[in-house]
Amino acid sequence: MPTTPTTEAPAATAAGSAPGGDFSDVTRSDASLRRFLHGLPGVDQVGADARAASLGTRSIKTTAKAQALDLAIRMVDLTTLEGADTDGKVRALASKAVRPDPADPTCPSVAAVCVYGDLAATARQTLGDSGVHVAAVATAFPSGRASREIKLADTRDAVAAGADEIDMVIDRGAFLSGRYLEVFEEIVAVKEACGPAHLKVIFETGELQTYDNVRRASWLAMMAGGHFIKTSTGKTQPAATLPVTMIMLEAVRDWRAATGQMVGVKPAGGIRTAKDAIKYLVTVNEVAGPDWLDPDWFRFGASTLLNDLLMQRTKMRTGRYSGPDYFTLD
Repeated sequence: MPTTPTTEAPAATAAGSAPGGDFSDVTRSDASLRRFLHGLPGVDQVGADARAASLGTRSIKTTAKAQALDLAIRMVDLTTLEGADTDGKVRALASKAVRPDPADPTCPSVAAVCVYGDLAATARQTLGDSGVHVAAVATAFPSGRASREIKLADTRDAVAAGADEIDMVIDRGAFLSGRYLEVFEEIVAVKEACGPAHLKVIFETGELQTYDNVRRASWLAMMAGGHFIKTSTGKTQPAATLPVTMIMLEAVRDWRAATGQMVGVKPAGGIRTAKDAIKYLVTVNEVAGPDWLDPDWFRFGASTLLNDLLMQRTKMRTGRYSGPDYFTLD
C-alpha cells in the first residue's frame, strides 16, 4: 500500500524556476541559489524515519525474491578503494564482475567496477567489451580537498584511462558554508571534464548534518547536470541509510515531475546483505517508482554485498547455503 510522502513535491515553477526545468535564473548567484534551495519543502525528520522504517518491513517471496536478487546483482558497482589496491586485485575483481558465479552461467554480471582513477586502465583492459562499466572516483576522493585544477585533471586522467563513469565528491565545506554557487560551478566543470562519461555526484551525507541539507544537495547536483546522485564515499560513518536514500529518491522523482528528466540514485557504504538490498529496492519502487528499478537509474556501491546476494541466490536455486568460502572474498 502506498505511504504518505514526507513532503509535498515542489512545483516546476517553485522559487523562480521556469516550467520545463530552466533553472538559469536560479543558478545565477549565491543569493538566488540560497532562495531556491532554502525554499524547498522541509523534511519532516520524524516522518521520514518512520516511513523508511515501515518500508524496511516489507518482504517479498519466491519468484519475486529471485528476480529481486538478480536485479540487485545487476545494480552493484563492485568496489575496491583501498590504498593497497593492486593491478592484480583489480583484474580479479573485474573478472568476478563479469562472472560473479563461475559455476552458474545464468548469474548476471554486475553494473560496474569502481576503482581509483590510476587503476581504471587495468579495469577497462580486463572488462573489455563485457558491458560492465568502469567507474572511477575522482576530484580528490574522498575528502575533496584540492584545487579545482587538480580535480579536473584527476577527472580527465580517469576518463582517458577508460572510465565511462566518474564518481566525484562535492566540497562539503563550501556547501555547509552556504557557498552554493561554488559547489554548483564545480559540478558543472567536472561534468564538462567527463566528456562522454556519466557523472555521479557524491554528497557524503553523513557530513551534511540534516535531511534538509540532503534534499538541497540533491537539487543542487541535479541542476548542475549530474547523471546520478550518490550518498557516500564509504569512508565516513554513517554512510548510506534508508531514510537518506528515500529523501534522494523523492528528489529525483520531483525533479522528473519538474523537468521531464530522470536522474539516478546510488547509495554506497554499509549495505552488506541481500535483505538490506531488497529493502532498498522496495523503497525505490514505492518512492520513485518502477522506472528506477534498472541499473541505469539505481546502483549499490558495495564491496561485500555481492557475496551475500550470491549466497542467497544459490540457496534459492539449490535449497542449501554455500559455505562462506565458496565465493571469492573481495
